Amino acid sequence: MIELSVLRRPFAAVLAMLLALLVGCGSTPKDAEAQWSAEKLYAEAKEEASIGNYERAGKLYERLEGRASGTALAQQAQIERAYMLYKNSDKAQALSVLERFIKLHPTSPVLDYALYLQGLVNFNDNLGLFGNLARQELSERDQQAARDSYQSFKQLTDQFPQSIYADDSRTRMNYIVNSLAAYEVHVARYYYRRGAYVAAVNRAQQVVTEYQQSPAAQEALFIMMQSYDRLGLNELRDDADRVLRKSFPNTTLHSDGVGGTKKGAWWQLW
Repeated sequence: MIELSVLRRPFAAVLAMLLALLVGCGSTPKDAEAQWSAEKLYAEAKEEASIGNYERAGKLYERLEGRASGTALAQQAQIERAYMLYKNSDKAQALSVLERFIKLHPTSPVLDYALYLQGLVNFNDNLGLFGNLARQELSERDQQAARDSYQSFKQLTDQFPQSIYADDSRTRMNYIVNSLAAYEVHVARYYYRRGAYVAAVNRAQQVVTEYQQSPAAQEALFIMMQSYDRLGLNELRDDADRVLRKSFPNTTLHSDGVGGTKKGAWWQLW
């Protein structure tokens, strides 16, 4: 008869193996990271970012932010995390992190970069819209992201005119203004072609008032002139025409018409 203790030996061996496996499984990378120094977390995050693993890098920066709380390194980690979120196309979360950073660290030495990155996130969010505007059916679209982008760049250039990001910010601001103006003219043209002349005037007037230095003001004035003519408002028509000819003495819109198809027209910014 086999003794019970003999039967228990294989079971005990299997149990020991299972316990060893469980201990091994319990030692996760996250647990290992808990033992890392702040310097190692930063180095590992930089390494992950360098190979394009932005999600992993962002999580390491988040851990580092908590580990180094209250230090300059924590601020750096927060900014780096925002950039990783942006690179990983998580724009909403990137903006949330940046808004918190700007609110909590108004005197940070990297505030100019935070503002620049905030503007960049919103700016890129609209490139597709502006780039395809001429090829899309016109409709009302939200321009708030572009306006937010402009405000971030403007705050940067106002507060830090000598920042290394200032020149690029000014270039982007100019692009945003021209793009917003072009969008308004595109909508005004849409209304004009459908006989909604009052709506066309309103959108064109917005360009003339808010973006008078933009090239788009030329067609905006022409649309106003044509719309007033259709509405039988001859005095307003003549006023718009007079301003158009004075502001743009070389305009060809009188012969090209609204939305002229001449190749290389001013509104083809893309």
